[in-house]
Amino acid sequence: MEQYTNELIHESSLYLQQHAHNPVNWVPWSKEAFDRAEEEQKLVLVSIGYSACHWCHVMEHECFEDEEVAALMNKHFVCIKVDREERPDVDQVYMTAVQLMTQRGGWPLNCFTIPNGQPVYGGTYFPKEQWMHVLKSLHHTYTSEPGKVLEYAKELSEGVQQSDLIAVAEPVQPFPADKLWELVRRWQPRMDMVEGGPTSAPKFPLPSNIEFLLHYGTLEKNESIQKYVDLTLHKMALGGIYDQLGGGFSRYSVDMLWKIPHFEKMLYDNGQLLSVYAQAYAQTKTPEYKRVLDQTLGWLEREMQSEEGGLFAAQDADSEGVEGKYYVWTKEEIEAALGEDASWFWKLYNPGNKGFWEHQQWVLLRNETWEEFCEMNPSVNPAKIQAQLDTLLHIRKKRIAPVTDTKCLTAWNALTINGLIEAFKATEDHGYLKIALQIAKWLRKYQAAGDFQLFHTRQNNRSFITGFLDDYATAIQAFLALYQITGDEEDLDFAKHLCTYTLEHFYDEKSGMFYFTPDNHDLIARKMEINDNVIPSTNSIMAHNLLTLSLLIDNLDYEAKSKQMLQNVIDGMEQYGSGYSNWALLLLRFQKEVRLLTLPLTPEWNMFRKQSSPFLVIRYTRESEATVCAAGLCSIPMVHTREVEDYLENLN
Repeated sequence: MEQYTNELIHESSLYLQQHAHNPVNWVPWSKEAFDRAEEEQKLVLVSIGYSACHWCHVMEHECFEDEEVAALMNKHFVCIKVDREERPDVDQVYMTAVQLMTQRGGWPLNCFTIPNGQPVYGGTYFPKEQWMHVLKSLHHTYTSEPGKVLEYAKELSEGVQQSDLIAVAEPVQPFPADKLWELVRRWQPRMDMVEGGPTSAPKFPLPSNIEFLLHYGTLEKNESIQKYVDLTLHKMALGGIYDQLGGGFSRYSVDMLWKIPHFEKMLYDNGQLLSVYAQAYAQTKTPEYKRVLDQTLGWLEREMQSEEGGLFAAQDADSEGVEGKYYVWTKEEIEAALGEDASWFWKLYNPGNKGFWEHQQWVLLRNETWEEFCEMNPSVNPAKIQAQLDTLLHIRKKRIAPVTDTKCLTAWNALTINGLIEAFKATEDHGYLKIALQIAKWLRKYQAAGDFQLFHTRQNNRSFITGFLDDYATAIQAFLALYQITGDEEDLDFAKHLCTYTLEHFYDEKSGMFYFTPDNHDLIARKMEINDNVIPSTNSIMAHNLLTLSLLIDNLDYEAKSKQMLQNVIDGMEQYGSGYSNWALLLLRFQKEVRLLTLPLTPEWNMFRKQSSPFLVIRYTRESEATVCAAGLCSIPMVHTREVEDYLENLN
């Protein structure tokens, strides 16, 4: 095949680079691309994906590497490639359009627009013959009935603009006392009480779901929910979705059993799951949870750190063109590597042949914790298990590894700071705090401009793309968490300044909500992110930030803004708890009345630093006395740590 090179060769994105030698004349997202479409009277294809997306690679191979398909695309369309991780704003707009048209969405996302960017048709994965039919039909319709296409594009764009938009603020009222009880009651039939997680496949770890239920179950003393949370975390940790050798979770499992993963690993999943497992470990001291924390930290340090200190975005599912090839094993490989230990190892990591996948290959997984297995097999101990894992990991490193997407995204790094801080609080292992501080230093040095404007991404020693609300919301959250553990006023000041900037450039006074894009956006619609998903919605994160900051800096307006945001979404949220879990946690914070613990900075008070939580906010004073405030009342100043312990215990 002839060697092709298109304009994507000049881009730093790994995903765009992967398409730089397609015969399709791809161009990156730009105003010039749409101007060209206007001049040439062509439709625009906006094709969106990401580097670790398996089906993106499949469609590329079937369609975009095919010269016949490329000739048709080049003749009739201006073809734009977008990395959704670099431009989540573009992805949001056209994902909404495709969902309005087809009631489904995903990646690869392919949306056709008229030259002004208004969408007319779209979908996800298309095989070659269907794709060519779509291309020919759209071109014919646009050239023969342009008025019809333009009218539909206008109507669809209006739908995109109105979707997920809160136009006017709801009057703030007392929050219903039974709202969370009803939300959990309706949610429970969709909880898998055998394997954990949702009662559906594919099965995604949803960290904000687990975090809310963890706190709800504890505070409401709901044993059923507590068991469900523990079951979910336990099954995930033992399943194939978790990399039993190297640490870290894949994006989802394709089945109900957490058995066969979709092998891509994303930083945003693992940063949040660190936080959830840490909070669970702090409560239960379950050794399995500590093992997940330590192994995941090992993976981050070993494979995901940039030289500058940020963390990379993702690792691909495929290697050598085969999904999962890097991670799976044959029985012969295990036996050759482990010798006489292979028998018991196989019993632990392939119980009842459970890990069988395809082509005589197995995914490593378990039914038992190490402790349970060793109890029934006295000749085996944790050190021996770890030795065999180290042997296999050493062998695996010699394989051709999946590609790592080396862009460093501000928001995903900030989410991981939060997870690392929770892990430090739960384990008191300073290795977690060290890497959290390292990422924070990277973020402030490279991703923040002098006016507290953030960049969205960094790659090849260059920070670029103006930050979106996810960058600001997660960075504020991270630096508030850092301040509460370090007592460093610079962390609090940075969070305050970022919040001020966010209010100036993203806040909508009419609704009391935040737009995802800043006020200088250039898209056909300005979206508000409302529903919680794998990552909590940016508005719910900001509402939490405002509540926390209101306590730390005594700003009642911030508390009022947080309440207003919750009021805007509370009606009906009980019908879809999974999609409002971070909002539900905010409601739980308001109902349980968050306490403010003011601590002296001297070392004897350090024991309380690890107690910060959504329900206990910690700030620091240069005075020698501590106070606890809640519900508008403050304790008398206390000079002894025991007094504070007793006071907090009595409040509980």
